[in-house]
Amino acid sequence: MRVAVVQFSVVAGDPDANRRLVKERVAALAAGATKPDVVVLPELWSTGYALERARELASPEGNAEAAFLGSLAVKYNLAFAGGSVLARVGDTVRNRAQVIDASGRLIALYDKIHLFRLMDEDKYLAAGNRRSAFVLNGVPCAAVICYDIRFCELVRASALDGARVLFVSAEWPLVRKEHWCALLRARAIENQFFVVACNRCGVTGAETFGGNSMIIAPDGSVLAQADEHDAVLTADLDFTLLERVRAACPVYTDRVPETYC
Repeated sequence: MRVAVVQFSVVAGDPDANRRLVKERVAALAAGATKPDVVVLPELWSTGYALERARELASPEGNAEAAFLGSLAVKYNLAFAGGSVLARVGDTVRNRAQVIDASGRLIALYDKIHLFRLMDEDKYLAAGNRRSAFVLNGVPCAAVICYDIRFCELVRASALDGARVLFVSAEWPLVRKEHWCALLRARAIENQFFVVACNRCGVTGAETFGGNSMIIAPDGSVLAQADEHDAVLTADLDFTLLERVRAACPVYTDRVPETYC
């Protein structure tokens, strides 16, 4: 599986501008020598953190964004695993990651479980209550959003469900960049799976976002990493490496879950 991460400065409150940029970046990726199977976008890629306008900007069930990405998926024969969008669900708004296969079909979604109080998500958004699980290109996968990576229990549960790739979409601030890098590598190492993480960069209001999107192997080695500017990363995920790592250090066999709570 070849994955690509599209890191960019999301324009808060301007879905048209963000769609134009995504369209350009995906077209360039598809025309390149390393065309990916799967593309990952940042958290809230179409609107950014314009949460005071969340109800206005959110589309019903996130259908507008899913249709847009679906059209790109069909045109270029590739899939999307995240980012997330503002989705209006009943009388609530959710921070929703979308998974779209190469036929343009929405095959999975995930509503962010852990809302980030430091950016007022709890004031504007409703939390999800189910973790994600889906199969993409024949590979069991899972998705989480930003703050979720601080909760190792959620990620481990997805690994125990069989996930071999964790897709992460984020708007993680620069001031906590070291946390971002350490947590992503920890999640890959402890669960012995691939982590494909797309963070945004740029500035919205007083907040500077950290970029440093990463693609990490099951042994914790970094296959690709961006800096704090717009970037596109690609890497091939070798699942024979995953099997070798798990055979060499059998943490799943050695777990003693009855002692953990």
